[in-house]
Amino acid sequence: MTDKEYMKRALELAGKGVGHTNPNPMVGAVIVKEGRIIGEGYHERCGDLHAERNALKHCTEDPAGATIYVTLEPCCHHGKQPPCVDALIEAGIRRVVVGSADPNPLVAGKGNRILREHGIEVEEGVLREECDALNEVFMHYITTGRPYVVLKYAMSLDGKIAAYTGESKWISGEESRRHAHGLRNRYAAILVGEGTVLADDPLLNCRIDGGKDPVRVICDSKLRTPLNSQVVATAKEIPTIIATCASEEAYAPYIEKGCRVLRCPGEDGRVDLEALMENLGREGIDSVLIEGGSTIHWSALKAGLAQKVFTYTAPKLIGGAAAKTPVEGEGFPSPDAGVQLAVRNVRRLGEDILIESEVIRDVHGNRGRDRND
Repeated sequence: MTDKEYMKRALELAGKGVGHTNPNPMVGAVIVKEGRIIGEGYHERCGDLHAERNALKHCTEDPAGATIYVTLEPCCHHGKQPPCVDALIEAGIRRVVVGSADPNPLVAGKGNRILREHGIEVEEGVLREECDALNEVFMHYITTGRPYVVLKYAMSLDGKIAAYTGESKWISGEESRRHAHGLRNRYAAILVGEGTVLADDPLLNCRIDGGKDPVRVICDSKLRTPLNSQVVATAKEIPTIIATCASEEAYAPYIEKGCRVLRCPGEDGRVDLEALMENLGREGIDSVLIEGGSTIHWSALKAGLAQKVFTYTAPKLIGGAAAKTPVEGEGFPSPDAGVQLAVRNVRRLGEDILIESEVIRDVHGNRGRDRND
């Protein structure tokens, strides 16, 4: 097998940690000696062994003189776990093949340098694009301190997310809905507006085997979320944050139910989404999936907060001048003034089409990560 083939295996292992490592990265490691894989491991959940130490732990023979393939530069600082470079040096690893550089200022090339200083051969950038893509959330969060923001919606072929009556169940098919629950497992938090809670009374949990419920965030400027809604009633079981502009006198009933209330007043009487993202980032929430409908989508895009968009398109025509579209609000004055996307993946989900896009230029002219640069 080649270096790329071993790194592909390390990527497969890393992906097993999806939804459980936040705000740490997903990392996989494969140890090879004399053409044989003698150890494998991945970072299984935040606080547990890092991939390198996990792979060493599962070695079937002495790893001295072996090569380790790791999707992210080995760490060299003390956190919840000790430095992985120390473990590799102590184990007598001869060669380290790295996928992504670690942008964490505590690492940022220092891990690879320490290994070289101890006589270990280090090769960097093997399948770097794939390794970077795996940890796009971590890369964004560790460099900005803000959550990676994803918009997700299902629409008909004529661009409607609901009928003129407001009815939206179900536009997309079962396979698309199952995939969407995978996103709830993958990202740390899910955000909706109070309009979605009032209209649908959603639970906003993750309904896949072994999945992790995201932190639920409700943007509710006037604190209208019903106390008997599902999100409030289950707030002691699933972490729930209500972001509002309302005064503190109204918080007590929600706090008693187990909710956290954050005051994020904006100039227009609506929750300041930028301030909210700053707050969430400080609390270790590295990613936010916005499922909240056309108004909150517009607010996020207008503020330049989004990094990715998942669009589920169903082969249906709904029509209706008053039927809602994925992004409403004031809108942009011209096509060129809008948010520019790059389509990264298109695939069938049952009868639906899923389009996965990245923001490559937001409304403020800021450029996202463009792999074609």
